[in-house]
Parts: sequence; structure tokens; C-alpha cells
Amino acid sequence: MGLAAVFLLAALLTWAARGYALRRNLFDQPGERRSHQVATPRGGGIAIVISQMVAYAVIGVVRDELAVALALFSTGLLLVAGIGWWDDHRPLSARLRLCVHVVAGALLGLLVWQASGDAFKAVFSTLLAIGLINVWNFMDGINGLATTQAILAAIAFALLLPMPHAGIALLLAAGCLGFLPFNFPKARIFMGDVGSGALGYLLAGLVALGITVTDIAWPIWLVPLTAFLVDSGFTLLARMRRGERWMEAHTQHLYQAYVKRGRSHAAVTLDYALFSVAGLTLCAASGELPPVWGSMVALAWAAIGFCIWYTLRNRIVR
Repeated sequence: MGLAAVFLLAALLTWAARGYALRRNLFDQPGERRSHQVATPRGGGIAIVISQMVAYAVIGVVRDELAVALALFSTGLLLVAGIGWWDDHRPLSARLRLCVHVVAGALLGLLVWQASGDAFKAVFSTLLAIGLINVWNFMDGINGLATTQAILAAIAFALLLPMPHAGIALLLAAGCLGFLPFNFPKARIFMGDVGSGALGYLLAGLVALGITVTDIAWPIWLVPLTAFLVDSGFTLLARMRRGERWMEAHTQHLYQAYVKRGRSHAAVTLDYALFSVAGLTLCAASGELPPVWGSMVALAWAAIGFCIWYTLRNRIVR
């Protein structure tokens, strides 16, 4: 019942966000550094953010022992979404956005520290939050891609997490599913920075929860994120190696290169989804492995992801 409510709330709010964007003339315009051909409203990701925050508020009321932790996490989410919403309306400097992301990541790290007392897990969660906020922003460039990857990652985390924690992951999947019909296969609204950054933070929160409440090796929690981590990470390294201004917008990610070669948004999104479904299956099969073996499985999956990325990228460039 709760998942259905989150789904419906996200769908209703996405419809409302589209109307707001049309009235305020908030559009992403086509251009050399974009992968779409038609001006499209942006900012629909606010629906996912609100659906999650409402769900957390309800949980906090029902389970008062979780209220403080959920309030702190929601504060970090609000910071990320807020700066993204602002940026969707009036472009901000990368430095200001990064500062806010660091504060939000530190809040997540503080939560992990309070829950586990483990400094490594706290620092890892902080850095992961900052990283995923920006990774999801970088990779949110074609219809449905960022949303479907978040859904699949959330399902994978739900399979790894014990109940009732798995329900938190399913709430995210439900919120994303409410937004998805407005963005895929045809985009009637884009997620915007308010949504892409928030999705990265929400997924980092699920990883942080997983490494706190389970004994599963931490690299396993990165397996569902491999497609985005590989494409964004190695594209960034390649740009830095060539001496390019890596902070600037571009269309050099693998998914963007495929679209530039004529492959449809839907086909590319489904290609990435297929890879992540395989990662999801691997997660489900590896959750009970000893930490050393789990880490080796995750490393092998990352290597496979890199080989696929490298092979396809070289084929397209030629």
C-alpha cells in the first residue's frame, strides 16, 4: 500500500512539475553539448524528491526511534535537491554546488559514524555521496537512463538488505517508477539537476545503510552502480588525460556517443539496463559470500564493465 502511494504521489507531482515548468518557461534547449533535439521542460525530478521525503516523514512518525536519522538524511537530501532546483532556475557556479554536496555528504557520513562507529565507513559514505551526486548528474543526458539505472540499483539493494530496511530501497524504486512514464520512451519532462543529484544522494544513502546494517563486503554494494561508475569515471579520466576542461558539459560519455551515431535513446537506455540487470543478478547471488570472495566478484564485474566500455568506445570513435 505504501509503495503504491509513493508511486502515485510521484506521478501526480511529475505532472504538476511539468505544468510549472511550462508556465515558468523552464526548458532544456537542444545544442552541441546535449543529446536531445527538441526543447523539453526540466525539473521533474522534484517529484521523486518529495515522494521520498513524505515517505520518510511517515516512517519517522510510525517509528520514532528512526525519526532523528531520517530527519538528518532528509536534510542532506533537501540540500542537494535545493541547490539543484536553484540551478535549474538560475545557473550556479560549480564551486557553490560542490560545497553544498560536500556538506550533504558529510551529513551522511555523520549518520554512518553514529550508527557504526567505523571511520572508514563514514568517510567512504561521505565520498560516495559526493561522487554519486555528480555521476548521476553527468549521466542524466538521454530519456530514461538515469531513472532506470536508479530503479535497478534500488531493486538490487532491496535484495541485499534485510527487512524492514529493504523497504527503503523499494520506496525509491516506486518513486522513480512514478516519474518514468513522463521521461521514457518519449521525454515530456526531464529530471533536471534537482532530480539527478538527489538520485545520486539517495543511492549513496542506500549503500551507506547496507554497509552499516549488513556484513556484506562493501564493493558488492557498488556492483549495481557499475554502468554509471565506469562510463562517467573513465570518460572523466580520458578528458583529464587529454587536458580538456573536464568540468564543462560535453557529449563524450559512451551513451552520448551512441546517440550521436544514430542509436535511439530507448535502445541505449535498454542496453544499459540489460547490463545492470546482469549486475543485479550477480548481487543477488553474491550476498552470502565471505567478504574476500565478494570483493573479488565485485572487482571482476568492474573489470568486465571497463572492457565493455573500452571496446565499444574505441569502435564508435573509429
